[in-house]
Amino acid sequence: MSMSKLPMDVITDILYRLPVKTLVRFKSLSKPCRFLIDDPDFVGAHLSRSSQTRSNLNIILKGLHLYTVEFDALDNAVPLEYPLSYAAGTEAFGSCNGLLAFRITEKNLALYNPSTRQFRKLPVSEIDTPPGESCKSRYVFYGFGQDLKTNDYKVVRMVQFSKIDDEDDEGYFFDYEVKVYSLKNDSWRKITKLPHYLRFMFQFFYHLLHRRGYGVVAAGVLHWVMPPRIEFGLRNRIVGFHLGTEEFVEVPQPECADRDYLLDVGVLEGCLCAICNFDQVTVDVWVMKEYGVKESWTRLLSIKKTRAINTLTFLRPLAYSEYRDKVLLEINNQKFVWYDLQKKKMRSVKIGGSLGTFGAEVYVGSLVPVEDQQRMENEKPNGQDEPMKRNRKKR
Repeated sequence: MSMSKLPMDVITDILYRLPVKTLVRFKSLSKPCRFLIDDPDFVGAHLSRSSQTRSNLNIILKGLHLYTVEFDALDNAVPLEYPLSYAAGTEAFGSCNGLLAFRITEKNLALYNPSTRQFRKLPVSEIDTPPGESCKSRYVFYGFGQDLKTNDYKVVRMVQFSKIDDEDDEGYFFDYEVKVYSLKNDSWRKITKLPHYLRFMFQFFYHLLHRRGYGVVAAGVLHWVMPPRIEFGLRNRIVGFHLGTEEFVEVPQPECADRDYLLDVGVLEGCLCAICNFDQVTVDVWVMKEYGVKESWTRLLSIKKTRAINTLTFLRPLAYSEYRDKVLLEINNQKFVWYDLQKKKMRSVKIGGSLGTFGAEVYVGSLVPVEDQQRMENEKPNGQDEPMKRNRKKR
């Protein structure tokens, strides 16, 4: 039986199972095929299946240049090809549903889908210093994620200010400038309702090391850590920004221990993680199984330094193994290890061609576009929606 005689439901179900790069090639076969693969319902269903089956996963390595590794193989790192890839220093500050957010300069930002190679530069939004003040922008926080209610993708930029003539000024007296970019609207909006504690968020060594100024997204909320301020009586705090309401929210923390610890945040298969580091000797990883519910924090693992890893300056969980009995960890921005949750043992992972030092993040290959969806809808042939709608009802 030729492909043209197969029922549309069967063709669609076959396409759902194919990797993204294969689907991108198939788009050139015919207009109906292209419109089917570009259809938002198909894009969403393919992404959902990838998440459920844990397929099409990759790891991006972030150093002076950007590299990617296929998660299933974990063998060789290859340079990530993208527009402006020749410009050393481009940072990937977030990923969501297959889209990567790039920082080229403080004001020059972009979104990129490495699977489809669609690239979109964001409109420039100037940094507005507080009126009547002699100050400068000092440190910039970034975040990228999805508004789950509207299916809009948003970039958050938070700018800290300090006095021009005072190098020791910590910026306590200035409000941050917070702006949000909406992909659907292709525009920026300034957030004016800011919590007072935001002024105390930045700490030089904490945030400059290990790229801690880049937000972690879980449940439609971006998260950063405000480290303790002993002089002000402030303890570790997880700072949340809800991408739907565009408001800062309180995020409950786990009861790591009574003694002092350094806090980091991460994400593991969509669940927020808290990483509690005790004097670089022991690290506990907690998972919030039900977002926003303090009682749902569960300790996943606890690791102590070893002969092979004589200090634990930084640790971040990346992904579960196929049978969820192991967790891939990034340690000290230098190595990957599999941690066996039952045996409580670590095994090093050797990746060829990788950087000496790097930050790592998991992303899923997807068809999610960064182009104008309304234009794509208008170009769709009449009746193209019907097979997709019928198929979606059956699934």
